[in-house]
Amino acid sequence: MNIPSPLVLRLAALALLGPVAQSAPPAIQNLRYEENAAAYKDTTPGFKHIPLNDDGSMFLSLGGQGRVRWESWESFNFTPGLDDDFLLFRVRLHGDLQLGPSVRVFVEGKSATATDRDLPGGRRTLDVDELDLQNGFVDLRQELGAWSATLRLGRQELSYGAQRLVSPLDWSNTRRTWDGARIITKNEAWRVDAFATRPVAIEKYDFNEPDDDQAFYGVYAVHAVPDWKLSYDLYLLRLDRDGLADGDEERTTAGARINGSCPLTGVEYDAEGGWQFGDAGERDIEAWFAAIEAGYTLVDVAMKPRVYLGYDYASGDSDPDDGTVGTFHQLFPLGHAYLGYIDVLGRQNVTDFSQGVSFWPVEKVLQLRLDHHIFHRAETGDAIYNVGGGVLRKADAGTSREIGSEVDVTLTYKFDRATTAAAGYSRFFAGDFIEESGPSDDINFLYVSLQYTF
Repeated sequence: MNIPSPLVLRLAALALLGPVAQSAPPAIQNLRYEENAAAYKDTTPGFKHIPLNDDGSMFLSLGGQGRVRWESWESFNFTPGLDDDFLLFRVRLHGDLQLGPSVRVFVEGKSATATDRDLPGGRRTLDVDELDLQNGFVDLRQELGAWSATLRLGRQELSYGAQRLVSPLDWSNTRRTWDGARIITKNEAWRVDAFATRPVAIEKYDFNEPDDDQAFYGVYAVHAVPDWKLSYDLYLLRLDRDGLADGDEERTTAGARINGSCPLTGVEYDAEGGWQFGDAGERDIEAWFAAIEAGYTLVDVAMKPRVYLGYDYASGDSDPDDGTVGTFHQLFPLGHAYLGYIDVLGRQNVTDFSQGVSFWPVEKVLQLRLDHHIFHRAETGDAIYNVGGGVLRKADAGTSREIGSEVDVTLTYKFDRATTAAAGYSRFFAGDFIEESGPSDDINFLYVSLQYTF
């Protein structure tokens, strides 16, 4: 199918937009429905704010995004000769209809496709979803004293915290979404979400339907503490999965996160951890994860370099015959941001010691980033798992803990508020366990992308 290029989308948007006011428009959000569409009234005339009544309480806001990405692979999955390059295209278009202070309707469509992909899986559901509904919900809002409450019904993307466990996965060409209901309550310091959903399964050429074998629900609370320059999250997440080989699974994740910057030193930190419990068939679940990152920006040094150190741990199963499941389940993560850009490993039975530095050769315009990861198995009695949670190499295929290491080099150029180009090169160096357990060529990955958002 023919997909408009980001440049064509940009020109069309600018033609409709007309002259732009001096005030800055609201920030573009990963979840487009989180943008303050009412603020476009005074900043961006045209289709971003179309009034439907005299007092402006009813209006329509239109927007979208176009993205193209070229990828090149050598020794995919550590296998010699598995080399390929291809293009990924994605277009998202949305309408945000505000019907006064109490009612809102948000609809977002999506089309994602790819050129021929001659790697295992071919054109996967991560790559292709040719025409579908990404978001389609109704909001019913009510003020309750110092609190506001919103009931959201329908198809909706979810994103919580640092997206380690719940993310729409923007790196994927098709993005995740869920069907269900959510209640969102807010005041000046707190936001508390309660939701009951089913993940939506991608059908590449048919309309996507919710997965009847999975139910995902929970409570997620965020509290800001401005005086201490921090916020913390508390959450309880439940994932039920039916029809698994070992029986039905009911898994609950209780977790917390704290992030901010130290008032005296300026060191930025982000720490998160969670405990999983429940039942997997006849076995009990006892698993956990922890992640911490600390970074510091040298604001008085040329190019404002930022250095960071991080450590991620996700438990494995030391003994598959002891009646307890010890392998952490990563839920619906954005692993790409934390466990290497090649996306070899998922957050299951893994440790990752990461280090990196970023620079701004042109402030707020051009960023260069270097990252390094060192991966090991948390338990030698368990497998290593791919980014989708499937077994990459079986537990008994080798004895070593060492999986390998990865180097990522990324360059991002921001033309303006709406247009961003990015390029990256990554190499995964196979470690002892990979060499013991099968093909072990180092993986090379190169990509270039262009994105326009309006």
